[in-house]
Amino acid sequence: MSRLVGFLVGVVMLGVLSCTTRKEPLGSEGNPIKLHFVPSVEAKVLSDNSKILKKYLEEHTPYKFSVTIPQSYITVVEAFGTKRADVSALNTFGYILAHERYGAEARLTVVRHGSPNYQSQILAKADSNIKTIEDLQGKRVAFVDPASTSGYLLPLKALRDRGIKPFKTVFAMKHDSVISMIYQGQVDAGATFYTPPVNGKMDDARRLVLHQYPDVEEKIKIVALTEPIPNDPIVFRKEISEEMKTKIIAAFVSFVETPEGKKALDSIYGATDFKTVTDADYAVVREMLHEARKVNK
Repeated sequence: MSRLVGFLVGVVMLGVLSCTTRKEPLGSEGNPIKLHFVPSVEAKVLSDNSKILKKYLEEHTPYKFSVTIPQSYITVVEAFGTKRADVSALNTFGYILAHERYGAEARLTVVRHGSPNYQSQILAKADSNIKTIEDLQGKRVAFVDPASTSGYLLPLKALRDRGIKPFKTVFAMKHDSVISMIYQGQVDAGATFYTPPVNGKMDDARRLVLHQYPDVEEKIKIVALTEPIPNDPIVFRKEISEEMKTKIIAAFVSFVETPEGKKALDSIYGATDFKTVTDADYAVVREMLHEARKVNK
């Protein structure tokens, strides 16, 4: 009996030891840093360029990374609460939620052609009778995602401020899909991110479909722009050590200083640089969303 007891104790101890040793340090091969990119452009473009970033991060930090492209912003927000997300490129609204619910921290933001702020644009067919935001009354309008700041919340605020009620609204889930729906006549208008022209060349969301519709700039016009807010942030799970955050931030910044990094960042976000930020930089957005929530009640 004593031998049986001893054997069983040994088995239990082995099980305990295996459980306690199974969890490897964050950033190791067995427990890589979970980096998320939310869908913003064509899946292949995002996948190819995120692999380039992953390779660079692993070469310029002591950590291993796994890259995931979830289906929506909300998926990433909730992943911060269950430790299935360590770092993520989030939209502004998604960050506000992740910070409120789980203490996630904005530490970098993208810079587009010297500006850390951005606006939404409302678009329509160039030959349509839609010339102002007021003309969207009773029309079919495409938005990006319910959690998209530039593709929904900002343009929605612009509509509500003017008392405009579309006949029908749809969510295309991606900025390029909104453009395609307008081009194909599936909707009368739509909302996406706006970026000013560079050297006279179009650089807003319409550029995402140039390979499909080379005449998109002539066929689709900008009806109006919304008020500006801070650009999308790179967000960190609050429990990650400051040392790890500092090393990853430094790698992100040095990445965009390389020709390959500049090209990748431009392909994914139409951005040219990173800028360090804190949560305080997003106070203006938080106040805007607070007002929007009061309207929704």
